[in-house]
Amino acid sequence: MSNGSNIDVSGAINSVVDTAGKVFQLQLDFLNSSLNALAGAVAPLAKTATDLIGSLANTTTQVLQSLSAAIAKK
Repeated sequence: MSNGSNIDVSGAINSVVDTAGKVFQLQLDFLNSSLNALAGAVAPLAKTATDLIGSLANTTTQVLQSLSAAIAKK
């Protein structure tokens, strides 16, 4: 009664599960790479921002000291 075609349901399910697993792994790898790239970009920006704030604080302190010295001499 068989028409000669065998449907390999088990093989098809295994193939679908394997493909889904690979897609999920690729998404995790992409997310990991994205987070690493973001961290790599944020670190120098944070250092630059910290240096800028420090320079601004030093400049402000020097300006205030100069003003105080100018006022005190009079």
